[in-house]
Amino acid sequence: MSKSPKPAFTKFKLEVDGDGIAVVAWDSPGSTVNLIDMTMIAELSAIVEQVAANAKIKGAVITSGKDTFCVGADLIMLETLSRGFKDVAAAEGEEAASAKLLADSRKLSQLYRRIETCGKPWVAAINGTALGGGFELALACHRRIAADNPRSRIGQPEIKIGLFPGAGGTQRVARILPPADALQFLLKGDQIRLDRAKALKLIDAVVPPADLLKSSKEWIKSGGSAKAPWDAEGFKLPAGPVYSKAGMNVFPAANALYRRETYDNYPAARAVMQVVYEGLQLDMDTALRVESRHFAKVLRSPEAAAMIRSFFVSMQDLNAGVRRPAQVPPKTPKKIGVIGAGFMGAGIAYVSALAGIEVVLLDRDPETAEKGKAHSEKLLGDLIGRGAASNVDRDAVLSRILPTADFVELKDCGLVVEAVFEDRKIKEEVISRTQNVIGGEAIFGSNTSTLPITSLASAFKDHSRFIGIHFFSPVERMMLVEIIMGKETGDEALATALDYVRAIRKTPIVVNDSRGFYTSRVVGTYLREGHLMLMEGVPAALIENAGRMAGMPVGPLALNDEVAVDLAWKILQATAADLGAGAIDPRQKALLEELVEKRGRLGRKNGKGFYDYPPNGPKRLWPGLVDLQPKPIDPGGLDVKRLERRLLAIQALESARCIEEKVVTDMREADIGSILGFGFAPFTGGTISYIDGMGTKAFVALCNDLAAAYGERFKPGALLLDMATTGDTFYRRFPPPQRKAAA
Repeated sequence: MSKSPKPAFTKFKLEVDGDGIAVVAWDSPGSTVNLIDMTMIAELSAIVEQVAANAKIKGAVITSGKDTFCVGADLIMLETLSRGFKDVAAAEGEEAASAKLLADSRKLSQLYRRIETCGKPWVAAINGTALGGGFELALACHRRIAADNPRSRIGQPEIKIGLFPGAGGTQRVARILPPADALQFLLKGDQIRLDRAKALKLIDAVVPPADLLKSSKEWIKSGGSAKAPWDAEGFKLPAGPVYSKAGMNVFPAANALYRRETYDNYPAARAVMQVVYEGLQLDMDTALRVESRHFAKVLRSPEAAAMIRSFFVSMQDLNAGVRRPAQVPPKTPKKIGVIGAGFMGAGIAYVSALAGIEVVLLDRDPETAEKGKAHSEKLLGDLIGRGAASNVDRDAVLSRILPTADFVELKDCGLVVEAVFEDRKIKEEVISRTQNVIGGEAIFGSNTSTLPITSLASAFKDHSRFIGIHFFSPVERMMLVEIIMGKETGDEALATALDYVRAIRKTPIVVNDSRGFYTSRVVGTYLREGHLMLMEGVPAALIENAGRMAGMPVGPLALNDEVAVDLAWKILQATAADLGAGAIDPRQKALLEELVEKRGRLGRKNGKGFYDYPPNGPKRLWPGLVDLQPKPIDPGGLDVKRLERRLLAIQALESARCIEEKVVTDMREADIGSILGFGFAPFTGGTISYIDGMGTKAFVALCNDLAAAYGERFKPGALLLDMATTGDTFYRRFPPPQRKAAA
């Protein structure tokens, strides 16, 4: 191959072979992945013009020098564009700021359209995962060929961070797939396997990795077209025009489904619906301009700003171990013990073994321990049934789990996690028996959601090696782990817990010890507010709908059924015993006592709680709830938006209290913990971003209004009052600490 003349590029290598085919290798220096940024856009633009202008070049193949093709845009770049809008708006006015944001944000779309229309055929040689703007680049090429790799995925996941594909993705996908499939692909944001992508015609061919470049070049040499199907005369949409019988069967139904699922809380999802609907009625160039305008509008929305910060910047920091003590050398967990083979313990064993860690799964007798291991076998069977694992994978994972009733088997474990019944005496007995067999270097973690870590640590010899490791149910699906620091928990224990959580591919937050810690404490306010609304006479169905309309995954009554109504009752009793009767609301006590003690309604686990769970059919609200209400209210006179604000505000207020009490010290963890732990409205960015987005002054006014109507529990604390007077935000007053380099 002869190297092309200058200009030289930092992110790309351009070579032209003897057949006149340019190979463009994308290989960003100093990074393990290729990301789209302004430098990439400028360099690839120059390469496209060079290919287009050189008569000796017949076509181009773009591929990656990394293990992946491209994982999307550098979201820091998008954050910068959004911040730049505010700066220009302040200096030159909103019209000028909007024009600049549109011009900057559509550069990638214009580049991809130039590839598509430059007159030379381009092939995307996809040698790994291609996501977001990376897959949009592949879509703009005239042929998409992927190297066969079971780990490769393609997708447009932008919707999950409050954005949507803004470089032509909505328009090209909707011209390849029927609109119903296109909308599902764009709105779900799933990352799909290559076989599925080929079946959908999102990629054209899958070839052995060794043949990727050869196949790509052969397509160009055999006369591959330099015109996209939608630019060719006579192109027809896959399912016909929008205004046709087929089209009218899709868009009205899709709009209804969108509103049912999102309650119109997500501007990006609304934009997807609109740009697909409008774009399919336009020529491609006009459709791309429509897409760009909507993208620029969504990019500057508060929802996108909050979701980018939480789901990308903050999540990336926490997953990278920003809270890990730098002075402690990293350790890869090799063998752990899990005490308690019930649903929670079995789940912990499964995710650990799946990550390649040996697990001693201990319970009171061998039969119970074996039953816990069988949980892993069932989950692996489900994966095999979906084609996501093989029999070999299953056997390897199961071989790493040792079920036993003998505490001696824990002797070589570097970390032991107890997940026994939430009873102090049982936990203290387990702690005592464990420390008699494990070494002095081992760390003990308690998976408790309510019992203070500091007091539990008193039963362990070395308090510095005792820590809380709170999982969420079901463990295999929930991505958050709450790590709780007791008063004497040391850096070694914290580092070990964080290394373990990272190994099992979950996101950690680190909080200080308190009653209910952070997540249980905050979500408890959501459950309580639902209970109190019910006792005020608000119809149960309206309470549940208000929760979902506010952005929560389920209403407070449904959530209480999932975590168990009797558990809420036990926590209430324990709170009264420890803090006095004044610490609980008598209305909530009366409701839970009636449900649990008198009616035996424990939640989903026994088929009856706030809902009934018939064996054959969907759950439904228990009709008897109305009989428990002192005085039912006519729903016609209720302000549903006020109910929504009430349900979100009480959670955000409790989060602010946790910060004031130094239970949470990092705003990122408050936000991420609220979303991943109990589903706090993701479009807000989390409980603290909800306050910052509204403004502390407005939030304090809202709380005072709610306090006047519903009680002192809504009264803002001293920290919020002080911040309201200065107009400060949590992220400004408490900027997230950066990770310190090791000495």
